[in-house]
Amino acid sequence: MQTPTATDRTRDRRFALTFTGLLLAMLLAALDQTIVSTALPTIVRDLGGIDELSWVVTAYLLTATVSTPLWGRISDLYGRKRLFQAAIALFLAGSALSGMAQSLGELIGFRGLQGLGAGGLMTLAMAIVADIVSPRERGRYQGYIQMTFMVASIAGPLLGGVFTDHASWRWAFYVNVPIGIVALAVITTSLHLPATDRGRPRIDFLGGALLAAGLSSVLLVTVWGGQQYAWGSAEIVGLSAAAIALLTGFVAQERRAPEPMLPLRLFHEPVFAVVTVALFLTGCAFFAAIVFMPVFLQLATGASATSSGLLLLPMLLSGTATTAITGRVVARTGRYKAFPVAGLGVMAAGLYLMSTMDAGTSRALTSLYMVVFGVGFGLVTQVLVLALQNGVERRDIGVATGSSNLFRALGGSVAVALYGSILAGGLDGARSGSPAAVAHALHPVFLIAAGVAVLAMTAVLFLREAPLGGAVPQGA
Repeated sequence: MQTPTATDRTRDRRFALTFTGLLLAMLLAALDQTIVSTALPTIVRDLGGIDELSWVVTAYLLTATVSTPLWGRISDLYGRKRLFQAAIALFLAGSALSGMAQSLGELIGFRGLQGLGAGGLMTLAMAIVADIVSPRERGRYQGYIQMTFMVASIAGPLLGGVFTDHASWRWAFYVNVPIGIVALAVITTSLHLPATDRGRPRIDFLGGALLAAGLSSVLLVTVWGGQQYAWGSAEIVGLSAAAIALLTGFVAQERRAPEPMLPLRLFHEPVFAVVTVALFLTGCAFFAAIVFMPVFLQLATGASATSSGLLLLPMLLSGTATTAITGRVVARTGRYKAFPVAGLGVMAAGLYLMSTMDAGTSRALTSLYMVVFGVGFGLVTQVLVLALQNGVERRDIGVATGSSNLFRALGGSVAVALYGSILAGGLDGARSGSPAAVAHALHPVFLIAAGVAVLAMTAVLFLREAPLGGAVPQGA
């Protein structure tokens, strides 16, 4: 065995420092998806505007989701380090301003700015991992990113409650500032990436605007439909028509743009097509568990809001464990297709088991079903992202990574709207909000999600497994 040289040790320390900075940035973006939820009642008491309360969450999710492919594409053209620094700075500005907001309207606007930065953090961190880690090792490090999301899912609501009860809801935003400054300093001093030489690329501003507007319309339909407005209302029909028109215009623009914002040629790549479909369907299946298991725990079994969050720990911890193990096995063997195939099958089994629960199901059995689901989910998402990055050209890694985040988020948004309508229909038919009625109304939600997981597994069967290389790009 060779003894590591001083140069090797310095390089390893620099890599560890860089990756820590990436994880800190990802933690910020993931944490702010959930940290506000427990602070919302206090925010309304201080700022008023209860009718617009949902926009405190929606504005963040909307801008974060819509901007992901744009950040990715621009980073492919101009390089990622400065863009990542800009995304951190934008996120910190949005966080500080959100903490200082004096009205709900201001808070919503600043949350949108914060979400815009978060879209860059999520996409660029994963793309930078592809720049500095060999494909063979990438699964392990993408797994750490997945673990960061899991930690944020647990810690977000708890931290929001602690800050609100013992300090001020404004600290749910201020806490980002010192962490973000550390992440920015680490990235600035330690991250070194290969030079990007694309000449003088022309950004497709029109394509970006059409894509952002079209996706915003789609997301608003899923957020508002059946909740704020009836599905057949003029608002929802108008937004649907706008989405179709804008996305049609986007496709036409991309066909003629010299540097398209989302190159349509990617959809002709078998790996890109299969993985984006699989991620969309995986998002649909995942959100059935992450959104509607708390509904079951609170309304069917009587758990409190805080307790229901803690009761999700078996699912999140099992997913974290299998993600870590999967990354190491992929790094050792170089094979990856079997993991999402098996994982989606196990997810489907977990969702089917959830569909059998009723108001009398014990907490132990409920936890076991969540562990089954979590084990399956931990085998899927990051491996699919790895397959996507391994299957596209290096010049497209940024936009491909952004697209993976986009399709996963779109799947979740569509699923929540669909499942919410199914749940509401089941409760209307039962004419009761009793625990037994809620549990019964949730049966088809989990059953349909299980079918969606099977569809995703079928899609992954068509994935072409390409060898994972062992080299890091020169200059990284």
